[in-house]
Amino acid sequence: MKKLMMASAATALIAGTAFADGHAKEVKIGVILGFTGPLESITPAMGAGAEMAMAEVTASGALLDSATVTSVRGDSTCIDAGAATAAAERLITSDGVHGIMGADCSGVTGAILQNVARANGVVMISPSATSPGLSTAEDDGLFFRTAPSDARQGVIITNILQDRGVNEVALTYTNNDYGKGLADAFQAEFEKAGGTVTISAAHEDGKADYSAEVGALASAGGETLVVAGYVDQGGSGIVRAALDTGAFDTFYFPDGMVGTKLNENFGEELNGSYGAYPGTDSPGAASFVELAEAAGFDGTGAFAPESYDAAALLMFAMQAANSTDSADYKEHVFHVANAPGVQIFPGELAKGLELIKAGEDIDYVGASAVELIGPGESAGNYQEIEFADGVYSTIKFR
Repeated sequence: MKKLMMASAATALIAGTAFADGHAKEVKIGVILGFTGPLESITPAMGAGAEMAMAEVTASGALLDSATVTSVRGDSTCIDAGAATAAAERLITSDGVHGIMGADCSGVTGAILQNVARANGVVMISPSATSPGLSTAEDDGLFFRTAPSDARQGVIITNILQDRGVNEVALTYTNNDYGKGLADAFQAEFEKAGGTVTISAAHEDGKADYSAEVGALASAGGETLVVAGYVDQGGSGIVRAALDTGAFDTFYFPDGMVGTKLNENFGEELNGSYGAYPGTDSPGAASFVELAEAAGFDGTGAFAPESYDAAALLMFAMQAANSTDSADYKEHVFHVANAPGVQIFPGELAKGLELIKAGEDIDYVGASAVELIGPGESAGNYQEIEFADGVYSTIKFR
């Protein structure tokens, strides 16, 4: 991995050293998300969230003695592991990033971790890769998530369905690591709680017609159809076919389906349907929404707060290590994310950096009430949504 150059007497820093003379020029953070593909309507706000944190830190001049933080974007596509690993390889070997905010979807995140991040010893913090399989993946201490595992989401879905008196559901999932991991986690929890999954069937993204898939789901029956898919891809295709045929009129939407695209695609047709995605009613969440509005993007979008937090944790860990070398700062991610310490919220990144420089502990609460647990992932807070009058809104936090 390329090391930063110092702006002092044209002297190059020896690879692997920290910002010893206090005049760092630039810190590069890779932002690798599916800017094209099945989550392309969600990722713009995610990228904007991460880059808002970088701009805030750059303006403060508090990181490693006035380093400028630069975002370098890469397209994960969400679904093409080859394209994602190539993009990550470019970010590291050509662009010389010092850490990665991303990736987004679980399959490409796992591919980047194993094929690129570990090989180059680079920290990556994903805001949205939720597969339970990532909790036990070999990562050399380099991989973290500000999003919770779908093992947690399986419990949340079960609780929401039970609270609504739903005991029998049909389940469809996108045929990849995310979909299969979530489907298995949910089914295990739901059945353990006494519920019945009448069918658990994969669907492929990119099809023009999902009538056959919906026919099988309808034949199995169920009070609600759980759609563990992508809002910009097959998940919406399944919903359209189900509505058009009258197979189902009530749906549960996990995180990959939650986005304003749902409102645009279906409107009042989804009245009465519901779901959940990561989120919290903490003071930091409200602050983030206000900052995002001022910056010109929607801070209520799925995983936008987690993206801000992922970027912030990278920079706080670098400050704590006084280094941009992943081998140095990976050991500090847990420390800056969790108690004890002074709580830090969105808009207070400069304060956090100054406290770290002064040798004080911080507890980064951030926009998503960050609390990292054993595998280096968020413990998990969710906001429950419901459709009414053609749009979804948050009705409860869990």
